[in-house]
Amino acid sequence: MSDHSEILETLARAEPAGLKAAAGDLLPQLGEIEVIASRSGLVMAPMRDTAQGTDFHLGEVLVAEAHIRLRADGTEGYGMTISHDLERAMAMAVLDAAYRSGQGGALLADYLAREKAAQREADTKTLREIEATRVEMETF
Repeated sequence: MSDHSEILETLARAEPAGLKAAAGDLLPQLGEIEVIASRSGLVMAPMRDTAQGTDFHLGEVLVAEAHIRLRADGTEGYGMTISHDLERAMAMAVLDAAYRSGQGGALLADYLAREKAAQREADTKTLREIEATRVEMETF
C-alpha cells in the first residue's frame, strides 16, 4: 500500500485499539513529537444529491483532530476521526507521520496490510448481507 490517501482511509477506518497499539509500538522510533493541535469540534458533513448532482450540508459531525510534527526532521502527521476520541486521532497522526518520514518500516507495513485485509473482509461480509435482502421484481 503506497498511496497516501489509501493509507489515510485505512487509518480512519481502523479498529481503535489496534490503531493505538500500533502507534504505541512506533513512538520510540520517531523521537520527540511536537503537538501542533489536539482538539475536538464540529464540522459540516457534505453530501451530494445524486438526482440533481448538487452538494449540500447534511449537518454537523463531532470529530477529534490531531496534528503533530516530528522534531527530528519536521515531518508532520495528521489524524481526524468521527468521534471525540482524541487518542485515536493522535494515533492516526503518529502513524501518518511515521509513513511520511519513512520510519515506520516493516512494523507499519505489516499493520496496514493486516488492517486493510480486515476492512476488505468486513466490506465483503456487509455486501453479502445486503445482497441477501435483494428482491427481484418482475416488470410488465
